[in-house]
Amino acid sequence: MADPRTTSSGPLNGVRVLDLTRVMSGPFSTMVLADLGADVIKVEEPGVGDDTRQWGPPFIGEESTYFLSINRNKRSLAVDLKSEGGRAAVLELARRSDVVVENFRPGVATKLGLGYEALSAENPGLVYASISGYGQASSESRKPGYDPMMQARSGLMSITGDVEGLPARVGVATADISAGLWTAIGILAALHHRSVTGQGQSLDISLLDAQVSWLTNVASAWFASGEVPGRYGTGHPSIVPSEAFRTQDGLLMVAAGNDAMWFRMAGALGVPELSADARFATNASRVSHRDELRSELEKVLSSDVTSTWLNRLDAAGVPAARVNSIGEALTDPLLAEREMVVELEHATVGPVRSVGSPLKLSATPTTMRHAPPVLGQHTIDILREVGLDEDLVEDMIRRGQASDHQARRPQEPSHA
Repeated sequence: MADPRTTSSGPLNGVRVLDLTRVMSGPFSTMVLADLGADVIKVEEPGVGDDTRQWGPPFIGEESTYFLSINRNKRSLAVDLKSEGGRAAVLELARRSDVVVENFRPGVATKLGLGYEALSAENPGLVYASISGYGQASSESRKPGYDPMMQARSGLMSITGDVEGLPARVGVATADISAGLWTAIGILAALHHRSVTGQGQSLDISLLDAQVSWLTNVASAWFASGEVPGRYGTGHPSIVPSEAFRTQDGLLMVAAGNDAMWFRMAGALGVPELSADARFATNASRVSHRDELRSELEKVLSSDVTSTWLNRLDAAGVPAARVNSIGEALTDPLLAEREMVVELEHATVGPVRSVGSPLKLSATPTTMRHAPPVLGQHTIDILREVGLDEDLVEDMIRRGQASDHQARRPQEPSHA
């Protein structure tokens, strides 16, 4: 009988993804697909694995929390792609896969014999996604791409941070995560196209492109006016008030997205006269007089605790939220209600918690089947699936061209 923890009932059940990625963008993308039910086989270098296995502290036991955060629901195959046996195994998997995802530097996959042209010749329906810093064939394609460079070059950093301070990097890898999401979206679109036509295709996802896509309304404003946007701290360039204010015991984020909401907000704060002031009567005038309005609201909100203001603003239907620490956010009861914190049993370190999937599908929900794998946890099982000779598998393990976690476990004492 199938183990319900590892059997998928998601919308991508039956889709096999060969994951040749590492670090953040690719693994995040393939975890999205795995949560949706795909069988994701993560190919890693024997004895080393994904770079993020060494990124720490913090660690849980010997496992990096960074790696654990983006690799659940996957199987780990540890083979040396530079060895004949390792390449043969991966080529056979590619023939049997629906999707390949890689984030080598452009040209590396082709040199390994794992580029789109080679693999699609054997598997015409293959969907092949490549993630790189600057695109597969651009004038800068060979440059290494890392998230902070993308936040800087895209302009995102220039509009992030305190008004009078230096530009700031967003505290998570926004370019990587965005590229991962765009990759997953592109793969789903390509799989739909294949279901209609039978044809696979390649995807070229750039970290820089993904980060620039975040500019949206900021870019539109610059296209129209040519004015270079500045930094607004927690504020908004075109909506006022929309920022964090200090209370007696913390910070409160408020946002009045239209004039009616502002009138309700002023009433809830006990200062209805502010909404009648000509300087603050319309959003356009509030934007022009943001400093004066901020000063007035700071006086009011600093006079009481956050919970008092939250209760009043919630009752008035005005968007407001406490500025939480990460710990406060992750223990918010609403996240538990929304199943946004999940716990899975890891092969060596026991229960591991991670952020759940925001995808809530009514008929084919995401599934949390198993924790991120130990390096090489599924090597022998996967090599058997593709029909490799048992002697060849053992020889690869002896030579260090493959590794299997089970093969390295100490033997259980005999009770015979």
